[in-house]
Amino acid sequence: MKAEIKNLVHRMLIFNIGFIAFLILFCSFGINNNYWAHASGSKQMKHSNRLKDEKSPYLLQHADNPVDWYPWGEEAFEKARKENKPILLSIGYSTCHWCHVMEHESFEDEDVAKLMNETFVSIKVDREERPDIDNIYMTVCQMLSKGGCGWPLNIFMTPDKKPFFAATYIPKESRYGRTGMMELVPKIKVAWEKDNVNILNSAEHITAALKKATDVSQGAEGKDLSTKTLDTAYSQLLRNFDEENGGFGRSPKFPTPHNHLFLLRYWKRTGDQQALNMVEKTLNEMRLGGVYDHVGFGFHRYSTDPSWLLPHFEKMLYDQAMLAMAYTETYQATGKKEYENTAREILTYVLRDMTSPEGGFYSAEDADSEGVEGKILRLDRRGIKRDLRR
Repeated sequence: MKAEIKNLVHRMLIFNIGFIAFLILFCSFGINNNYWAHASGSKQMKHSNRLKDEKSPYLLQHADNPVDWYPWGEEAFEKARKENKPILLSIGYSTCHWCHVMEHESFEDEDVAKLMNETFVSIKVDREERPDIDNIYMTVCQMLSKGGCGWPLNIFMTPDKKPFFAATYIPKESRYGRTGMMELVPKIKVAWEKDNVNILNSAEHITAALKKATDVSQGAEGKDLSTKTLDTAYSQLLRNFDEENGGFGRSPKFPTPHNHLFLLRYWKRTGDQQALNMVEKTLNEMRLGGVYDHVGFGFHRYSTDPSWLLPHFEKMLYDQAMLAMAYTETYQATGKKEYENTAREILTYVLRDMTSPEGGFYSAEDADSEGVEGKILRLDRRGIKRDLRR
């Protein structure tokens, strides 16, 4: 358990360093570009739940679901305690592609909604509105799954907020090795009624482990980082580096600009040329790949393949902020103009497409357009020939 907690703390520390840098560079309204196209789409208002009075774009997207959603608050927890029901906490954000998919497949479906309403008190949370709640339960997911977490984040927990199961995207029907909602919800219902003691005990153990992890991450030990810690982080990055395509690991492959910022500083501190080589290889491959928008500029959220070719088309403000920093600092380190040019193009995109008329910044640009992922960003041979003839 100590090793798991240390690994978890290390991951959270690296993330938090990057997030602080983002906050310094940009101030965001937390408003999502293209949200209004989703919110005012073709869906007819057949239902109305408690989310209809919320202000969050993400919660409003779910206000007409047949699921009896509650916002996070005492009303939901009191109902769960009174009726002795488990809670399904579903966390996402308004430009999240797989959040849209799960809503369409399950939360808009009458059969799934009926099961959910009978079994759970269901709570919706916008991670951009309540990052504190998201951080706690994302940590739970990382502890239970040892990685592989994202959004939508679905946490099954007791009425007193203690989690006993975590999942990300759940299809309606079981497929591709994923248990579907139509199978999973009845199983949880039976387990809650027939094996309640074991579920509560499991929730207690998970909550205790979470408390230990968060105590350490909040600096309970009060120890300074040493050069040994930096060397360990460098060794882990070197071990996971993709020498052929750049980046770390296989797929899906994220830009992880905080890693590049760390490697630049490690190179400067130690003179280790391989640290700088990893940064340059990765930034060059990303810039030449499909994960970069060569027409409108800016980087998509991640690549679905190892070679940065086929992106997930969502664009995040924090990625643009951190990548602009990574390309700028690599230009400062090498003097190579291609890094300066890329940084300028990123900021051109942000100022043109991610800046609101009121002066703030949109937090993300949706992957979906007209209900299709990447529709306005994908070009086929026939379409290119047609446009060139005009």
